[in-house]
Amino acid sequence: MMNFKNVFRGHFFFLLLMALLSVRANAADTLLILGDSLSAGYRMQATQAWPSLLNDRWRKEADNINVVNGSISGDTATQGLARLPGLLSLHKPRWVVIELGGNDGLRGFPPPSIAGDLAKAISQVKSAGAQPLLMQIRLPANYGRRYTESFSAIYPALAQQYNVPLLPFFMEQVYLKPQWMQDDAIHPNADAQPFIAEWMSARLLPILKHESASGGAANG
Repeated sequence: MMNFKNVFRGHFFFLLLMALLSVRANAADTLLILGDSLSAGYRMQATQAWPSLLNDRWRKEADNINVVNGSISGDTATQGLARLPGLLSLHKPRWVVIELGGNDGLRGFPPPSIAGDLAKAISQVKSAGAQPLLMQIRLPANYGRRYTESFSAIYPALAQQYNVPLLPFFMEQVYLKPQWMQDDAIHPNADAQPFIAEWMSARLLPILKHESASGGAANG
């Protein structure tokens, strides 16, 4: 005779497993941007910033990737690091773009200190089971060759040490067009945001799709 109690229990656990897998699948398709004013949309509406435009673009193109912008203008690497655990817990991203360090460099912070904070951020992302993507940041030449070279060298060194992808600095393209810059000559304006979103999409998608196809080993 069929044991309906066992059947019911088995059916319940099956449904529970499917629900958990569904939640995991949805969470696994989130890309978190951890950045500063270059990604936060300084002096513009949040919906105008490139991460929001990238999210709109990917939704229309059915890439099934949700972009969450966790960037705050003025953040240093230390401040971004302090916010990271909460963002990881809330959004459970599959990938995290780390776009930090520019404000540290503009304030002349010691490169080893900046590198230490970025290294901790990379480690936290990996510990959460997500894939870090580090963005190269560069400073204006008027900060002196010795300091700017030491600062720029932080990023490839960390990418190599932690075996994470190094994204090129999108501002190097924006600087070429004065009409895309705000009057402070540091931040991109609203007109530059569609270009940045398209440029970032072209560089991010191959990495994300390759990482997905290879099994997504974020802790490698």
